[in-house]
Amino acid sequence: MTRLKKIVTAACFIVLSAAAHADDLDKVKQTGRLTFALTGKYPPFSFIDAAGQLQGFDVDIGSQIAKKIGVQAVPVTTAWDGIVGGLLAGKYHAIIGSMAITDERLRAVDFTQPYYRSGAQLFVPKGSGVEGIDQLNGKVLGVTLGETYEAWLRKNRPEVQIKTYKGLPDILIDLQNRRIDGFVTDKIAGILTIRDKQINAKPVGALLYPEKIGIAVRKDSPRLREAIDAALGEIVRDGAYGDMSRKWLGTDVR
Repeated sequence: MTRLKKIVTAACFIVLSAAAHADDLDKVKQTGRLTFALTGKYPPFSFIDAAGQLQGFDVDIGSQIAKKIGVQAVPVTTAWDGIVGGLLAGKYHAIIGSMAITDERLRAVDFTQPYYRSGAQLFVPKGSGVEGIDQLNGKVLGVTLGETYEAWLRKNRPEVQIKTYKGLPDILIDLQNRRIDGFVTDKIAGILTIRDKQINAKPVGALLYPEKIGIAVRKDSPRLREAIDAALGEIVRDGAYGDMSRKWLGTDVR
């Protein structure tokens, strides 16, 4: 190979390598599209409605983020078990699919600030006057048998009496019949269930322990992560986040 050919080949390699590792924000700006993955099978966060349209809280979050960045939102439905692999393979720019931030995932991808939080939540009947778990010493709380909430209560709140059930529907029956004084379950799941089934209950107090949900991007795209974080801040400040959260989840989950 001649010296000139070697120089040209080396230059091409550098250009291609730079392109391969370019921050995804550049690609988003160049194409005018922010592609983001979700399953489409996790209502009310993402689902296909009766008209065949993709809907949900995560879909709206992605759309608002893209709008703030100044590009078109392009949601991509994919199977959950391959969603991180698809991000790493460059099939989309981000995952906006209710993904919890964990140490294991942080080894593979980067996350934005949490865009909502969930975790173990105490629920009590409306009008009970209870504002937190400290007021339930000696009282009976329902939990689903074998879930982490039971173990947490036994370890951290031994003064509370625990009654176990096969599932949340059985817990709600006993709550309505005043056989228990409250129950502990996932915050979002509990809120949606009492809303949809019109149960006379409400969440009270802070999360017993939290779970943070973030937007995943590739590790070589810090500027895209920063742009998404900035967009999230804007939609919180201008009220759009609260509107979307109340629309889909019945409360402001942030």
